[in-house]
Amino acid sequence: MPETPRATSAPSPTSASSPTSAPTPPTTPFKGLPSEVWTIFAGTIVNRLGYLVTPFLVFFLASRGVTGGDTSYVLGALGAGNLIGPAVGGILADRIGRRPTMLIGLIGAAAAQGALFLAPGVWTMAGSALLISAAGSTVSPAAYALLADAVDSERRQRAYALFGWGVNIGTAVAGVLGGYLAAQGYWLLFAVDAGSMLLYAAVVAIRLPEPKRSTPQERTKDGIGYGVVLKDRLALLLLPLFGVQLFVYSLTEVALPLAVRDSGLSPAVYGAMAAVNAILVVALQPFASAWLARFPQLAVQSAGSALIAVGVALTGLADGLAGYTLSVIVWSLGEVVVAGIAAGVFANLAPAHARGRYQGAYSWTWGVARFGALTLGVTAYTTLGPAALWWTALAAGTATAATTLVLRARVEARTAPHALAA
Repeated sequence: MPETPRATSAPSPTSASSPTSAPTPPTTPFKGLPSEVWTIFAGTIVNRLGYLVTPFLVFFLASRGVTGGDTSYVLGALGAGNLIGPAVGGILADRIGRRPTMLIGLIGAAAAQGALFLAPGVWTMAGSALLISAAGSTVSPAAYALLADAVDSERRQRAYALFGWGVNIGTAVAGVLGGYLAAQGYWLLFAVDAGSMLLYAAVVAIRLPEPKRSTPQERTKDGIGYGVVLKDRLALLLLPLFGVQLFVYSLTEVALPLAVRDSGLSPAVYGAMAAVNAILVVALQPFASAWLARFPQLAVQSAGSALIAVGVALTGLADGLAGYTLSVIVWSLGEVVVAGIAAGVFANLAPAHARGRYQGAYSWTWGVARFGALTLGVTAYTTLGPAALWWTALAAGTATAATTLVLRARVEARTAPHALAA
């Protein structure tokens, strides 16, 4: 899942509105999606190729003499920005438009990259890191909303899955590129990051039309904040369920390297595990998304989330390369299965005038999940012990997967074509 959240959605909580009928899957992956979707896909790959600074931030800080406790201030600020940006981005996407919000986020994050590189001290570095993540994370709600505007409910899962595929392609290449550039000089990481964001901003400005917007009366009838989401009981039930599932998935980024280290294995093993994940997701996701489109999407989401939970729990049983490889394969397959579903569910639940805020709420949930994994997950691993974390992840992941399945009928009734047209 990724970045991104690696976003996930459903061609059909909507299209799976009837237990006896389901959409016919496309004969080829992502066939028939409009140019706006492909433009965002291409721009996302370019943008993700530049996500280089964060993985090497600790090393950059050390080169500037920032070590120990001071490092936590900068990393904490980076995490906190991911709690601010989605909330702001969702509101702006509905108020001023999708394209302007994406441009503000991309240009702002590029400028913040330069500020971080030039920052003279810990607190200016922390402020710059906060701006990088806050500005960068305003982009996703607007992009998600634009995707929902561009396609009908039956194609949204494929659109969001394509978006997530772009995130994974860019991230996989960036992992290789970052190591090479860091060896040549950290300034190259910042230059590529800022340059890729500005290039994506140019693509947005030139290639993406602004969707037809709702009237001012429609945009303000539920207020300008998140009251429209907070009044939606079904959305409020789904958000924490998806949040726990995203938290379990985020442990693959946070606790897995700790487990590899504690097994006495080298960092190269963790790099190999990241490569296994990237290869599986990039190779399988488009075809799996097309094939799985024939099934009820919340059922697919539940099965994939349970698979992720089992894969994460298997990390606790691994003590060598084979064991870790098996665990990564299992949760990577789960990641492939859920691609596109959760974001699509929220796109289909949202009124047209509030799609940005619904996606902002979902993206904020993703930010909370990652922040929780970085804090609570690591704390549980180091204080309660690895076994407690792995078994808790298994229990929480499977329980929320089962609860999500219980809500299937309510989601399908709400997102059925006749309900959406009402």
